[in-house]
Amino acid sequence: MLKFNDPTTEIIRQRFSCRDYSREPVKAWKREQLQAYIEALPPGPFGTRPRFDLLAATEMDSKSLRGLGTYGFIKNPSAFIVGAMSPAEYDLEDFGYLMESIILVATSLDLGTCWLGGTFTKSRFAKKINLSTNETMPAVTSLGEYIVSGQERQGVASRTAGSDRRLPWERLFANINLEMPLSQSEAAEYATALEMVRVGPSASNKQPWRILKHNQFWRFYLQRTPGYRRDLIKRILDLCDLQRLDMGIAMCHFELTAKELGLGGKWVMEDEFDKTPDELTEYIVSWENLN
Repeated sequence: MLKFNDPTTEIIRQRFSCRDYSREPVKAWKREQLQAYIEALPPGPFGTRPRFDLLAATEMDSKSLRGLGTYGFIKNPSAFIVGAMSPAEYDLEDFGYLMESIILVATSLDLGTCWLGGTFTKSRFAKKINLSTNETMPAVTSLGEYIVSGQERQGVASRTAGSDRRLPWERLFANINLEMPLSQSEAAEYATALEMVRVGPSASNKQPWRILKHNQFWRFYLQRTPGYRRDLIKRILDLCDLQRLDMGIAMCHFELTAKELGLGGKWVMEDEFDKTPDELTEYIVSWENLN
């Protein structure tokens, strides 16, 4: 189980999309700890094993990002976290889960990060990680020392998190059926874990996760944003399904928080109920509460 010196909830809230970094390289001891964590990564919750690496940044990497159009505003990253995966069911969910856990470790080491989702399969990053013909690279993460002080970062993190723009509880979490909102009191001991899902990052801040409380289970659904992926594909060829990465991020935040709070549970696939309640919503996985 991943453990931090500070509470998981503080680490999750400290993280923000850092786009401007100090020109100094990542300190050696931080790099060593982050690399050690990457090398010891277990499989994802669905059993797949994406591979990740920590690579020093070059000027050509920045040019590659500008070539993608949307990431030219990333300034002076000193490193990148890169990952590759082979095709498998729920591969993107596992990738998102594991990449987010690496990002939280980086945050706990007082490093800035920014998720960069796109098409990296034919990029310089793919060459650096020796991407094989059957692998894809759905995202990379920029990494570096912060350029601003801790106090200034708190303000940046608050603005970036956009708590006022986040969807409210009643839009994201439900009880018994997806049309019945779940109150924080009904969530009981899982209220904090759900809140850590709510404040988590997602592509374009669309928050596609929906979580339904049903008996001892917390059912995770992906509710797609109408037209979102289709519009992006018109602009970026072969973009991966970013909202599936978002589901992995949500699972990571939920599990790490629940376990830190001593809430026993495990990921399971339930049967014998409607897995697609509407054309935009699909069941992904359940967390079984074992307390």
